[in-house]
Amino acid sequence: MTWKKFGKALLFPPMALMIVLLPVSTVFLVYSMVVLGTESAVAIISYVLAAYTLTVWCFRVPALIRFFKNFKNENKIARRWLDDTWLRMNVSLYGSVIWNTVYAVFQLWLGIYHHTFWFCSLAGYYILLAGMRFFLARHTRRFKPGEAMRAELHKYRACGWVFLMMNLALSLMIFFMVYWNRTFHHHEITTIMMAAYTFTSFTLAVVNIIKYRKYQSPVYSASKAISLAAACVSMLTLESTMLTTFGQTESPVFRRIMLAATGAAISLFIIVMAIYMIVQGNKGLKNQERR
Repeated sequence: MTWKKFGKALLFPPMALMIVLLPVSTVFLVYSMVVLGTESAVAIISYVLAAYTLTVWCFRVPALIRFFKNFKNENKIARRWLDDTWLRMNVSLYGSVIWNTVYAVFQLWLGIYHHTFWFCSLAGYYILLAGMRFFLARHTRRFKPGEAMRAELHKYRACGWVFLMMNLALSLMIFFMVYWNRTFHHHEITTIMMAAYTFTSFTLAVVNIIKYRKYQSPVYSASKAISLAAACVSMLTLESTMLTTFGQTESPVFRRIMLAATGAAISLFIIVMAIYMIVQGNKGLKNQERR
């Protein structure tokens, strides 16, 4: 075998081998970081294997992009999913309703079991999220964007008022975090995974708010505003977790100041967003009356 063939086989292994390498290298790396430490020979091997797996997958990115483009063009279900915004919005809303409801019930059970208002405030927050999304899903199931603009504007404005109510539950959460120093402690790996998920959710929420403006649908805009509000609260929870996990040398006063500042900024942002939705909803309804 020539060096050229050897290099090609090394950088472009069979897809079956790459699929096997992905979970094996991930589990091996996490095990080494959590159990073995960073200086053992086995840990070094896990780092090399993880780096190799990442490299070969990066080399496959152009081929994967071409594969998914061809799959979209040739598969009727995939083409409909990607082209039908109304379908994606309904699936997204109903899926979020189910997830928020299950999570709210779980937090409520924790609050009753542990006799603490902390979990009850979390339950109240997620119940309001589920209620708003179900409120919007009932409309999107019956109408496509623009078919019932007056009803959309009423729902858009109503979501603004609910955001103001949600701010009360958020204020309670911030109070428990700051006054009682209520924080979360997780393993470093878990915290890093939470950070990756939270930043991804926040980025997608911002992108979707901008992206869905082109449909000129108040209901679609409201659903994305809900996602952004949820992502902001997740950022607050993540900050609490990171300060506890990685900031063990910091004083409790510093953690309280940071959480209070971030919490106040998020609370103010949600209030401003709620007022904007109420004002824009009123303007839209007045314009509808003039026509």
